[in-house]
Amino acid sequence: MDLQEYKIKIYPLKSKLFRFAKRILDHTEEAEDVVQEVFIKLWNRRDKLDEYRSVEALAMITTKNLCLDRIKARRYPVENMDNHRRFIENMPEELNADHSDLIYGIHQAIKLLPEQQQMIIQLRDIEGLEFGEIAEIVEMNENAIRVALSRARKRIRELLTKTKAYDYQGN
Repeated sequence: MDLQEYKIKIYPLKSKLFRFAKRILDHTEEAEDVVQEVFIKLWNRRDKLDEYRSVEALAMITTKNLCLDRIKARRYPVENMDNHRRFIENMPEELNADHSDLIYGIHQAIKLLPEQQQMIIQLRDIEGLEFGEIAEIVEMNENAIRVALSRARKRIRELLTKTKAYDYQGN
């Protein structure tokens, strides 16, 4: 694979890989670093990429593994809501007024899910991957992914409903 082919096949994955890494790490700069590492690893394997059924799945698996390695290396979770606040603050006014609380609530609810459910929600509902691709990335069977996704969505609904009811009571 030459540089031009690499740019055409691999570079378009950048945004998807970044969103996935950011969901796991919850830190913009670290997510950017991980994506760069993934691109370097893929570039170094460029002559063997044709052997893989899905280069995108390989890139997602590599991203997941690098993120988990970083989390293990620092041995403590990052709680960085500044990026979420900046995102909400920079939304157009009409969207900000209507959705900022909901978006914030969804992000907070997702953070309360087990790590595996967070990854599955990110891959399915945000990235739009198929169950087979997710199964390959998280190393689970498709039925287990469907169950985990259903449980994650249910838990998010419960958390959002509980928060809304709490807010409406004036507490």
